[in-house]
Amino acid sequence: MKKVGIVMGSKSDLPTVEKAADVLRAYGVEFEVRVLSAHRCPEEARAFAASARENGFSVLIAAAGMAAHLAGALAANTTLPVIGVPLRAAGSDGTDALLSTVMMPSGIPVATVAIDGTKNAALLAVEILALSDGELAAKLTAARAADREKTLAADREIRERFS
Repeated sequence: MKKVGIVMGSKSDLPTVEKAADVLRAYGVEFEVRVLSAHRCPEEARAFAASARENGFSVLIAAAGMAAHLAGALAANTTLPVIGVPLRAAGSDGTDALLSTVMMPSGIPVATVAIDGTKNAALLAVEILALSDGELAAKLTAARAADREKTLAADREIRERFS
């Protein structure tokens, strides 16, 4: 199985990024976590993205706040799928990061999830990997069925309480 690269722009992003790591662990997907800033260490971020395929990565997740150029900087240097996660930052609700992540120029796509949506970014990465991995696809199907049952149980409980 291939692995997922999770890159955050700052160590302060770790509490949010850990949610993605938890999802990947739950699915048994190998991953690596890095701190690489598009602005503070652009050469290292470029080198990571440029060599990602050769280093066994299949998907990259880039989580960054504020100017949030990390996903675009990585995408500019690889043809692997890049999933951008805009993050809230001090003094910002994350809208600036969302716009910086989602507004990519034609030819350099970045899939973008919700603000602080690291869990969904990891699930999207798993779905991408599951295109060529039946075991992973089965795990996704089972998880969706379990979520459905949990929701229906909550519905029954609420209906009984208010009926």
